[in-house]
Amino acid sequence: QPVAAGSGIPEIKCYLNGVKVPGVVRLRTVVCKAMGVLFSVAGGLFVGKEGPMIHSGAVVGAGLPQFQSISLRKIQFNFPYFRSDRDKRDFVSAGAAAGVAAAFGAPIGGTLFSLEEGSSFWNQGLTWKVLFCSMAATFTLNFFRSGIQFGSWGSFQLPGLLNFGEFKCSESDKKCHLWTAVDLGFFILMGIVGGLLGATFNCLNKRLAKYRMRNVHPKPKLVRVLESLLVSLTTTVVVFVASMVLGECRQMPSTSHSGNDTLDLQGMSEDVNSSIKTFFCPNETYNDMATLFFNPQESAILQLFHQDGTFSPVTLSLFFLLYFLLSCWTYGISVPSGLFVPSLLCGAAFGRLVANLLKSYIGLDHIYSGTFALIGAAAFLGGVVRMTISLTVILIESTNEITYGLPIMITLMVAKWTGDFFNKGIYDIHVNLRGVPLLEWETEVEMDKLRASDIMEPNLTYVYPHTRIQSLVSILRTTVHHAFPVVTENRGNEREFMKGNQLISNNIKFKKSSILTRAGEQRKRSQSMKSYPSSELRNMCDEHIATEEPPEKEDLLQQMLERRYTPYPNLYPDQSPSEEWTMEERFRPLTFHGLILRSQLVTLLVRGVCYSENQSSASQPRLSHAEMSEDYPRYPDIHDLDLTLLNPRMIVDVTPYMNPSPFTVSPNTHVSQVFNLFRTMGLRHLPVVNAVGEIVGIITRHNLTHEFLQARLRQHYRTI
Repeated sequence: QPVAAGSGIPEIKCYLNGVKVPGVVRLRTVVCKAMGVLFSVAGGLFVGKEGPMIHSGAVVGAGLPQFQSISLRKIQFNFPYFRSDRDKRDFVSAGAAAGVAAAFGAPIGGTLFSLEEGSSFWNQGLTWKVLFCSMAATFTLNFFRSGIQFGSWGSFQLPGLLNFGEFKCSESDKKCHLWTAVDLGFFILMGIVGGLLGATFNCLNKRLAKYRMRNVHPKPKLVRVLESLLVSLTTTVVVFVASMVLGECRQMPSTSHSGNDTLDLQGMSEDVNSSIKTFFCPNETYNDMATLFFNPQESAILQLFHQDGTFSPVTLSLFFLLYFLLSCWTYGISVPSGLFVPSLLCGAAFGRLVANLLKSYIGLDHIYSGTFALIGAAAFLGGVVRMTISLTVILIESTNEITYGLPIMITLMVAKWTGDFFNKGIYDIHVNLRGVPLLEWETEVEMDKLRASDIMEPNLTYVYPHTRIQSLVSILRTTVHHAFPVVTENRGNEREFMKGNQLISNNIKFKKSSILTRAGEQRKRSQSMKSYPSSELRNMCDEHIATEEPPEKEDLLQQMLERRYTPYPNLYPDQSPSEEWTMEERFRPLTFHGLILRSQLVTLLVRGVCYSENQSSASQPRLSHAEMSEDYPRYPDIHDLDLTLLNPRMIVDVTPYMNPSPFTVSPNTHVSQVFNLFRTMGLRHLPVVNAVGEIVGIITRHNLTHEFLQARLRQHYRTI
C-alpha cells in the first residue's frame, strides 16, 4: 500500500479539502501504517509516530461508520446511515482530531488542528462532535497507558504519547524565572531564525522529493526498499561515529535536592537523569552526544527540556546539524514517518544552544534553559509546518503551562511569516508535488477582475431528461466527468420569449445583447485565441435578429409563468453530444433543469431502470434513495457493464433522480464570490446559468485552482 508511506497528513488534508485520493482511507492502509511506523520508530530512524497517528485516526473515522470494508468483504452490516461524502468527511475530520489528541494529549489542540490544517467545510454542530471525539481518544489512551505502565487502572496519569513534563524552576534558585518580558525579544529573534531554518528544511526536502519522483519511484519497488536501507545504514553509522568521536564526557548531575524542592520536581529530575548514557565514558560521567542520540526521541526532548547538567555548545551544534540533515533526508522515503517529533527535537537542541550561549557569553543567569528549548522547538516546527493556532494550543496542553501561551504564539507567528517569505509549508509543498488541485482559504484580490464567464468551461457534455440507453452509455464511456447537466433545447422558446429586443420578467428588463450565451462566450474566446476559422465563427455566433418583429399583445410574463410548470419534453435523440458536432450544434441554446451524477446514471443502467418507446415514462421502475446509495462508496464502473443485457433503444427518464436545484451562479459573478460559494458549500460542480435560464458553462475544482486562475488573468490582461 504505497499511500501508507510518509506522514499521511498531506493526503488527509487533500481528502478534507474535497479531493478523493485513491486508497487513503482503506483498512489495508491503516494496517500498513501502524505496522510500518512501529518498526521505523523502533528501528531508530529519525521519524515520529504522531503524523501516522493522525492518518490512522482519519482512516478509523472513515471506515467505522460504514460498517464494511473492501478488504473484509464477508463482513457486511445493513447500516443505512452516513452514506454520503459529507458525512464521511465529517468523520474523517473527527478521526484526524482524535489522532492529534491521542498523540499529544491535547483534545482542544486536535480540534483546532482539524479546523486549521484539514477541514475545508466546517459548521457549528461539527465542533462539539469533534471535541467530544478528541476527549474520548485522550482519556481512552490515558486509561490504558496508566493501567499497563503503572498497574493503577483508572488513575489517568499519562495523558498522551508525547508529554513535555512540568516546567518549574528549583525553589533554591531565587533568580530563576520561566520567562520574563526581556526574553520576548530573544524569542522573536529565535522565531526569525526558526522560520529561516524551516524554509531551508522545506527547500532541501522539496529537491529530494523531486529527485525521488524522477529517479526512484518510476523504477522497480526494490529500489525504494534499497533507499530505505541506505538511509537506515547511514543513520546508524552517523549515530555511532558521532557519539564516539564527537561526544564529550561530562560530570554526572547530582540527584540530591534541597528540602524545599517539591516531590514532583524530584521525580521528574530523577526520571530525566536516569536516561543519560555513559557510552565509553569513565564512571560518574556521561556522554552528552550519546544521551541525545541513543535515547528515544521523546526522552531526548525531555533531556533538553529538564536536564540538570549542561550540554556543551559544540555538542548541541553538531547534534542539530546532523539531525537536521538526516531527518530531512528521511522524510519522504517509502516508510510511514512523521515529522512532528524530529522537528521538536531539532528545535529543542537549537533553543538549548541559544540558552547556553546567553548564559555563557552574555551573562544572563536568570534565564531558564527549558523555556528556551521549548521556544526553539516551537520556532523550528512552526517554520517547517507553518501552523499557528493549533500548534500553540498543542504545545500549551503538552506542557500544562498556560503562561507559555504568549511567547509560543509570538514565536510561531514570526516563524510562519519568515518562512512564508521564501516558500510554503512542508505539507503544502508535498500536496503541490502530487499535483492535487487544493483550494486555498481565499483568492487573491486581483482575481476579482475575472468573472465566472472568464473561468468556466463552455464546452459541455450534457444529457436530456429522457435519453436512450445507447446515448447514455456513449457519454459515460467517452468522458470522465462526474456530473452532467440535464437540459432541453430551447430554440423555439427563444423565438417566443425574445420577441423584439427585450425580455420582460418580473418587471426587470434585460437587453438581449447583454445576455451571455455559450456561443457568444466561445466566439469571444476564439477571437482572442485565434483558434477557429472566421467562417466557422460567423456560422456559430451570428445570433442577432435582422428584422425586429412587432411585439405581441399577450403578456410575456404570463407566458413564462405558464410554461414554468409544463412537463419536460419527451426528448430521446439518437445521437449524444459528440466532438463531431459543428460549432452551431455544440453551442446551441440549452435550458438548464438540473444535475445528475455519473454514479446515479450507472446505477440506473445496472438496475435496468428504463422504459420502451411505446410506453409512458410512468411505467419506468422507481428506485428509493437507499437503493440508489446501496453501493456507496464504490459504485459500479460503466466499463464493467454487460451491454448484452440492455436494449440500446430503451429510454431512461433521469428527472426523478437529478438534483433540480443545485447551486448556480450568473456569468457576471465575481471570481471571489464563486470561490467562496464553491469552497464553503463543499461543491464539486457549479453550473453557470444566464438570465434566461440557459446553461452557458460549468465550473469545477480545476477552474478554481491558483494556476488556472493565474493563466486566465494573464489572458484577460492580453485581451484588454
